[in-house]
Amino acid sequence: MFSTVLRAAGSTPSPSPSATDPSVPSLQDAQESANNAASWVEQNWSTWLAIGLRVLLILVIAAVLRVAVRRAITKLIERMNRTAQAVDGTALGGLLVNVERRRQRSQAIGSVLRSVASFLIMGTASLMVLGTFEIDLAPLLASAGVAGVAIGFGARNLVTDFLSGVFMILEDQYGVGDSIDAGVASGEVIEVGLRVTKLRGDNGEIWYVRNGEVKRIGNLSQGWSTAGVDVTVRPSEDLDKVKATINEVAGRMSKEEPWNERLWGPIEILGLDSVLLDSMVVRVSAKTMPGKSLLVERELRWRIKYAFDAEGIRIVGGIPAQSADEPAADPTAGMSAPSAFANTSSPQSAAASPLTPPSTTK
Repeated sequence: MFSTVLRAAGSTPSPSPSATDPSVPSLQDAQESANNAASWVEQNWSTWLAIGLRVLLILVIAAVLRVAVRRAITKLIERMNRTAQAVDGTALGGLLVNVERRRQRSQAIGSVLRSVASFLIMGTASLMVLGTFEIDLAPLLASAGVAGVAIGFGARNLVTDFLSGVFMILEDQYGVGDSIDAGVASGEVIEVGLRVTKLRGDNGEIWYVRNGEVKRIGNLSQGWSTAGVDVTVRPSEDLDKVKATINEVAGRMSKEEPWNERLWGPIEILGLDSVLLDSMVVRVSAKTMPGKSLLVERELRWRIKYAFDAEGIRIVGGIPAQSADEPAADPTAGMSAPSAFANTSSPQSAAASPLTPPSTTK
C-alpha cells in the first residue's frame, strides 16, 4: 500500500488542455489584447468625445431653436386673434372678417408655419450630424435633388394645388361660410383645404374644386354688398312725388328691425337710369351687409309697390301702358290697304288669271 502511494506521488501530471490546444487563447494573449484595446481607446477617446459633444450640442441647439420658433409663431397667432377681437363689433370690424373666421385662418397659418419651421430646423440638424461623422453629403444631396425633381414633374398638379392652397389661406381670399364664384363652380364654402376647396351649390350639391384649377375668385361675402332696384314708371309721373315717396319708404325701412342692421348705408336715389317714350327708370341703391343684398332688394321692391299704390303712382313695364283718357287705338291701323288682285273683276286680276286651255274636241 505504501509503495502504491509512492508510485502515485512520483507520477508526472498530465498537461492542461490550454497548453496543447492552440485555439484556446492563453493568459498572455488576453493580456496583450487588453493592452491593445486600452491603447486604442487612449488614442481615440478625445476624438470620440469631441464628436459626441458636437452631436449633442447640435441636437440641443436644434431643439431649443425649434421650441423658440414654434412659440414665436404661436404668440404671433394669438396677437392676430386679439387684434380681431378688438375690432369686432366696430365699424372697422364690419368690413373685416369675423372673429371665428380669423381664428380658423390663423390656426391654419400657424400649423403650416410650425410644420415648415420644424422641417427646416430638424433637417438642417440632421445634415450637420451626418457631417460631424465625416459622411460625404454630396451624393446624398445629389440624390435628394434628383428625387425632388422627379417628384416635382410627376406630381406637379399636386404641388400646384398645395402651393395655391397655402397662398389662398395666407392672403385670406375666402373662408368657411363665404359665398364665392370660383369660375368652375360657385356656392358657399364649407371647407378650405391645402389641396381642395369644398363648395355647396345653390341646389345643395357639393363641389370639390382643386385649388390649382382656380384662376379667379369672386368673394361675395367680404366687405359689403350693393342692393340695386330699378323702378319703372310712366313718363308723365311727377318726379318730385316719386322721389318723396321713395325717400319716405327708405327712411321708414332704415329704422325698422332687422333692416337697420342689414343696411350699412342710406338708401339713395341715384336718378333716372333711362327715359323712353312710354316709361322712365328711377335707380335706387343701398350698401348692405355682405350676402344680404337680395333680401334688401326684395323688401325694398315690396315696400315701394305698396307706397306707389297708396299714392296713385303706376309702375309700368313689359307691354307699354296706356292712359285711361287716351282713345283706343284703331285695330286696323296697322293693316295695309286691300290689293287690287283681291277683286276678281279688276283688270289686274283678269290679267293675272291663267289662260283657258284650248278645246281638243272635234
